[in-house]
Amino acid sequence: MAYVPAQNCVPISDLSPNTTHPNVVGIIIAKTDTRGFPDRRNVGSERFTFSFTIKDSLDHCINVSSWGKEDYVQGLCSRIRIGDCVVIENPLVVNKDPEREDRFCPSTSSFYRLLVTETHSAIRMCSDLETETRLLSLFHIPIKDSRDFYSLGDITANGQSLNGSFINILAAVRSVGEQKFFTTSAGRNGQRLEIKLFDETLASFPLVCWDRETIQLLQALTPRETVLFIADARTSFDGFRNSMLATATSKTIITINPDTTEANQLFNYAREISDSGRLDEQESDNVPLESINEVMTVKQIKAKIQDSSDVFHGVIYAFFTTLGLDSSMSKLICSRCTKCRFQVSEEIGACSNMACPSQGQPLEASLDFSLLVNISDHTGTLKGCSLTGTAAEKTLGCTSEEFMCFPEPHRMTMKWRFLLERCKIYLKVLSKKTGTRAHILSCTLADPVEVKQSMSALTI
Repeated sequence: MAYVPAQNCVPISDLSPNTTHPNVVGIIIAKTDTRGFPDRRNVGSERFTFSFTIKDSLDHCINVSSWGKEDYVQGLCSRIRIGDCVVIENPLVVNKDPEREDRFCPSTSSFYRLLVTETHSAIRMCSDLETETRLLSLFHIPIKDSRDFYSLGDITANGQSLNGSFINILAAVRSVGEQKFFTTSAGRNGQRLEIKLFDETLASFPLVCWDRETIQLLQALTPRETVLFIADARTSFDGFRNSMLATATSKTIITINPDTTEANQLFNYAREISDSGRLDEQESDNVPLESINEVMTVKQIKAKIQDSSDVFHGVIYAFFTTLGLDSSMSKLICSRCTKCRFQVSEEIGACSNMACPSQGQPLEASLDFSLLVNISDHTGTLKGCSLTGTAAEKTLGCTSEEFMCFPEPHRMTMKWRFLLERCKIYLKVLSKKTGTRAHILSCTLADPVEVKQSMSALTI
């Protein structure tokens, strides 16, 4: 087929079934896997199809589908990806099937859809630099109103009343899980990926994906540094977890790092709460200590950090070798906003988190422990471990307000109580681009008999 300049393409807004031999350019913003169906005309054989959605302007997008033999459809599907700028040559412009479109396809501005066939149509990459640059700028603009979304807290609060609903979600990526593979009872292979989301209203919320194309898109995301606008996610109540979750379906369109005011505010919140360590503290609060049973030494913890970047938990019997309870209060106690738990300066009189729900209101702050300690055993030392919040209060046996009233001799006594005794410490350890961070979840004076039994079982 002859090359057609991108500037000669028909805008999506001008398409109609009367358009003859159109050429349409756009950026792919969603795409499904290929699927096979029994061919009614040829009993015993299958026809294959896949669909994708393209956008050519801020307000206009259209669904595209391709039907044909397995080799053609599989080959075409493998050549294009979400984020590609493509020219579709000579597609058939047909009316939407309202029932099917509403159930299985993304919502689009066009009254029509495009049909691509092996005999009459072709898809090629856009080679016009100016057009490609314009289209790429659209990739980060959601197809829905950027203000029309549920917070994760709203989804949880509404609970089962949202069961089965399709809603928009704006959230940051907390973590990306491992892809799981399975085979259905019909012999078809499948896959599943779960990522955890968070925002200023909730620390963790699951999003489940079943489609290879969506999974490939999400696997490349950087946790804690990525915001998603998820259009038409299906929410449901998970009886096993006894909580709500969201699922990406063939209707869903995910916009990565949307160029919107709301997304920029959430991005700043995600970055600040991650850098402050507060996000890890929130997750740590939800970990049952009884589920942590692997006893480790400092040497083993350091080796595991080198081998894997995954978050892991462990128990260590160790001493505090640095515990600055006699330091200045500014190094031991911090102020946090009571609404979003950001560390704040009360002198400013307002929370600096732009995504805080109390923006524009007088600051409400509370005091909180924020200690950095070193712990050591016979194999080495872990430096800069974080001891904060309720874990610090339970360890020291007092609140931050009570601690501030203690005279220095009393604080010195508390310090040496731990420096002289072996402790049983529950740790959460994670590695990030900014370095390794270890959080103390619990610390109590260790039982000598328990220490002897546990340490004798370790391989040093």
